[in-house]
Amino acid sequence: MLDRIMLTNDDGIDAPGLAVLEHIAAELAHEVWVVAPEHDQSGVSHSVSLHQPLRVTERGRHRFGITGTPGDCAVMGVCYLMRDAAPQLILSGINRGANLGMETVFSGTVGGAMTGMMLGIPSVALSQAWTDRANVPWDTARSLGASVVRRMLEIGWSADTCLNINFPDRPAADTGEPTLCRQGVGMIRGMDVETRTDPRGLIYHWINFRRGPREQGPESDIDTLRAGRIAVTPIRYDRTDERAYEALAEHLPRLGG
Repeated sequence: MLDRIMLTNDDGIDAPGLAVLEHIAAELAHEVWVVAPEHDQSGVSHSVSLHQPLRVTERGRHRFGITGTPGDCAVMGVCYLMRDAAPQLILSGINRGANLGMETVFSGTVGGAMTGMMLGIPSVALSQAWTDRANVPWDTARSLGASVVRRMLEIGWSADTCLNINFPDRPAADTGEPTLCRQGVGMIRGMDVETRTDPRGLIYHWINFRRGPREQGPESDIDTLRAGRIAVTPIRYDRTDERAYEALAEHLPRLGG
């Protein structure tokens, strides 16, 4: 058992996925701290609030709501609320919906874990896939989550990496084992802007993803999840494209080269 774990998410402190994550964390640590956004912060990625103050609301013992992003929550937890005894692990989630492919760039769930990693704390993002939004199979993550995280801790991973774990949309009994996979391309094919008029006659806009099938490449997270397995993807901040780097190196100088 760990001494203490910190939890955050992007769906908000009252989200059902966070309650599932608290259940998982209770099997892994003596102390479970929750530092989560007061409101839904989906799509905010790794952003932190540099131009507005943050407010903290105590919601119970070791439980705090933050008027900010998941990244803000990671910072407030590690650098302020738990500064005298840092968490040994940060878990972010459990997100309602998978975080796969290109969508991990936008995900606040992944952003919370990535910020925790940047602060030197081993961090894991967790998400539960679903087909019917009204019937998310939370019991899959609830039943399997602690054993999956425990196994990852036993194996270990590098300090400049966080783990992105997605549970498939099927019952726990029918779910395959944790499987290492790569971040695929994802299902985003573009974005749309939908324009509407409010009751006062003023125009407003909704931004939405446009999704569709795409070739994912070998060992992708999407194909792993479709196979009914728990998808485990190590991700990091370094986004340097090695193939593009080598191609450009034929035309541009390199420092020391």
